[in-house]
Amino acid sequence: QVQLVESGGGLVQAGGSLRLSCAASGRTFTFSSYAMGWFRQAPGKEREFVAAIRRSGDIRSYADSVRGRFTISRDNAKSTVYLQMNSLKPEDAAVYYCAARYFPASEYGYWGQGTQVTVSS
Repeated sequence: QVQLVESGGGLVQAGGSLRLSCAASGRTFTFSSYAMGWFRQAPGKEREFVAAIRRSGDIRSYADSVRGRFTISRDNAKSTVYLQMNSLKPEDAAVYYCAARYFPASEYGYWGQGTQVTVSS
């Protein structure tokens, strides 16, 4: 079993920054075997993809809405994935979830409980 715990959410003014963290653990869990992703869900909206990073961290992908403002990274030694969010906009407000995808599965099989990000205008 894999546990994912997000942290770092909070209230920030538009134009500000936050860094989210997601710590992964599990009895037989090997972090470097998992691609990691961040997703978000705003009230009344479907969950949407934000960013993803491959197992070694060499390939990253972003939603168009956050590219150039958000940066995903990972520290395999700490079993942690990060999402640095800069130039935040009110439309970035949502519950942010991290997720793990075990290679070579195509779906994310493990999800965290989410952390709230609120952006005031």
